[in-house]
Amino acid sequence: MKQVVQAVKGTRDFYPEEMAFRRWLYAKIQQVSERFGYQEFDGPIIEYIDLYSDKTSEEILKDQAFSLQDRDGRTILLRPEITPTFARMVAQKSGSLIKPIRWYSYGRGYRYEQPQKGRGREFFQWEINILGPETPEADAEIIAIAVHFFKELNLTPEEVVIKVNDRGLLEQTIEENKIPAEKFTTLLRLIDRKEKIGPIQFNQTLKEEGLDQKQIDGLNSYLSSKDYTKSDWLSKVFKCLEKYPGVMDYIEFDPTIARGFDYYTRTVFEAWDRSGGLRRSLFGGGRFDNLTETLGGERIPGVGMAPGDMPIEEILKQFKKIPDLKPETAKVLVTVFNAELMENSLAVASLLRSKNINTELWLEDSKLDKQLKYADQKGIPYAIIIGPDEATQDKVVLKDLTKQSQESLTLEEIIPILL
Repeated sequence: MKQVVQAVKGTRDFYPEEMAFRRWLYAKIQQVSERFGYQEFDGPIIEYIDLYSDKTSEEILKDQAFSLQDRDGRTILLRPEITPTFARMVAQKSGSLIKPIRWYSYGRGYRYEQPQKGRGREFFQWEINILGPETPEADAEIIAIAVHFFKELNLTPEEVVIKVNDRGLLEQTIEENKIPAEKFTTLLRLIDRKEKIGPIQFNQTLKEEGLDQKQIDGLNSYLSSKDYTKSDWLSKVFKCLEKYPGVMDYIEFDPTIARGFDYYTRTVFEAWDRSGGLRRSLFGGGRFDNLTETLGGERIPGVGMAPGDMPIEEILKQFKKIPDLKPETAKVLVTVFNAELMENSLAVASLLRSKNINTELWLEDSKLDKQLKYADQKGIPYAIIIGPDEATQDKVVLKDLTKQSQESLTLEEIIPILL
């Protein structure tokens, strides 16, 4: 026997059962986004590498990007994230766009990572951003959207937390401890990996970067602090968040949140599983004030976040929060009594579809029991039978497969039942 070709490592097949979850999650994302007034957008799945150079995480660009060359020899990436695409689209038409710009997207992304729980090489990601206001209120709105999303998923403050920081505090700490300013990006990426490498390796790497013990102690003192009031900006963000009912229950200050993306400028945040079961952030976001300018457009400050579907699915499984989802089925199956009456069945199915009733038509001459069993297995609630008597009387038998009842009716009589 021939061996079945396997799916590419790190990708997923979406059978109807998996699509039911995907559709449900997208509906939640759409609902929350549009409740706050955001409009949906999308962009290409491939972009020139120039779009990401010096703008995204060095780890993603060098180690995780799927790249190829076009026929002109230019390097193209399968998009690892859509934020640069979003910024490019805004930069291209910035003069004609109504501001503030509130956009969201839900599309595929690709990263060459080691597939594991909550992480794959192909994934779906929700991107939601507001561009225009350079205010704490804008940052608070995005964080509040994240909390409303958790609430829609029935995730509680005891199960998930959003950890918030201000990169400006790290810059302030570097200056206070007389650490060279050019070390900022290196320290930022190192802090972002602190949980993964542990405190011993973290301190050793700081020494290798040329920091003396006093500077290391000063940096660690900042990273263990719980006082966000040194940041006027973050204090204002938290004050805004307090105005959203129940939102602050999900929020805490964490100076170790750095985010590895180069374009973040001020507020950064990550969502985490409080139990530690997932052992990685659920998603992150932050403020990016200069991204559109670096792409050739006018400077339009912005803030946003980008949750991926895989860690969200894992956290919902962990806390048993996924509802009992079923693939969409037709409302009715029009059976075929015999080959001679196939035309009658086709006419009835066509009529029902014209009335916006989702209808399946059996497409071969089979025993009626087989057809009804099929409908029952698929969860189709109704079946229509057109025998010789019904055909001559312009009637059909409508069988309710849930109640195991049936009655002979005209087509005009069954349409209100099926609508």
